[in-house]
Amino acid sequence: MTTVESGVPADTGRSSVKGWLAVLAVTLGIFSLMTSELLPVGLLTPVGTALDVSEGTAGLMVTVPGLVAAVSAPLVTVATGRIDRRIVLVVLIGLMGAANLASAFATSFTVVLIARFLIGISVGGFWSIAGGIALRLVPAKHVARATAVIFGGVETASVLGVPLGTFIGDMSSWRTAFGAVGILGLVSLACMLFLMPKIPAEQSISFSALPKVFKTNAGVRIGIALTFLVITGHFLAYTFVRPILQEDGIRAGSIGALLLTFGVAGICGNFIAGALITKSLRKTVMGISVVLTAGMVILAVVDTNIFTAGAILVLWGLGYGAVPVTFQSWIMDAAPEATEAATSLYVSAFNLSIALGALFGGFAVDGIGATSVLWIGAALAFAALFVVGGSRRATTAEPAAP
Repeated sequence: MTTVESGVPADTGRSSVKGWLAVLAVTLGIFSLMTSELLPVGLLTPVGTALDVSEGTAGLMVTVPGLVAAVSAPLVTVATGRIDRRIVLVVLIGLMGAANLASAFATSFTVVLIARFLIGISVGGFWSIAGGIALRLVPAKHVARATAVIFGGVETASVLGVPLGTFIGDMSSWRTAFGAVGILGLVSLACMLFLMPKIPAEQSISFSALPKVFKTNAGVRIGIALTFLVITGHFLAYTFVRPILQEDGIRAGSIGALLLTFGVAGICGNFIAGALITKSLRKTVMGISVVLTAGMVILAVVDTNIFTAGAILVLWGLGYGAVPVTFQSWIMDAAPEATEAATSLYVSAFNLSIALGALFGGFAVDGIGATSVLWIGAALAFAALFVVGGSRRATTAEPAAP
């Protein structure tokens, strides 16, 4: 995303097939990475119990990689600007796989946090480079679709990878879940080694381009503000959804199935948003704000059983599933002439928001109580409505699909 790539392969059937195999390898890699970053969301309680830390402290497993990824997104891309992009991606995915395997065998929480730090480096660097790699892999006419597929790895990890990891953890143990993601990362490494061509580094943008696009583009600033509010609000609450549900009397063995329900709803939300944003991007963002707010408030006030919890998580999942594709579209529409720089800022903001949500959610859970994060998260998601409403005044660099 911060690397300007060119040199699209010739538009031939052979290069197209090979290119698409490479795209799928990158997609598997980014799915593995994002699942790894968010996996602790469904495993806070068993990890905290096994390693003798509170659930709020266990939330650092989400905070640490999020903070590191926010910084590493631009740093890794610029620092590796002269290295073959395939080599960079392979090293980053290998680092993630090794770190997850280390977590699976960890005997202390300190070891887990060190592994999570390394995962943060992998996530930020990989996502930032992979976002613009489609230009180098497929014919020009397929670039938009290939980019959407790669970003689909981020979406699928958020709404399906985490629930699946939680389900594995419930059926076996949290160590098995971490080990499974580590092995998946190594499988991704092998796929990229065998399926991706050499991708020599070309022109890289400088750090100075990042503040420039932020300062001069009102649409980008609005998109970043929306990302901070919605993603921070979501992860402030969602990171602790397991203890919230268990406090309401939901059996621990049912949590994985409920999060799978959330994931399926999220995939539906992704497709629904894909259709809606072509008609009204602004109204789609407003709808996301309303749905997320409603889901968190209802979970806070209703006495849940497994059926009502499932229904609420379907609503919440529909709202969050629509977020990545909608917000990415906002950023891309806001800065069509500076997509790499703008998207790099978006990657940093997204991961920083994950970290902030988990961090302050942990403070709230330990200091006030688990249910408090639902109210705080809902307030942040609702605040996005005012940002969207006020964005009509920013007419100079506004997304093109109001």
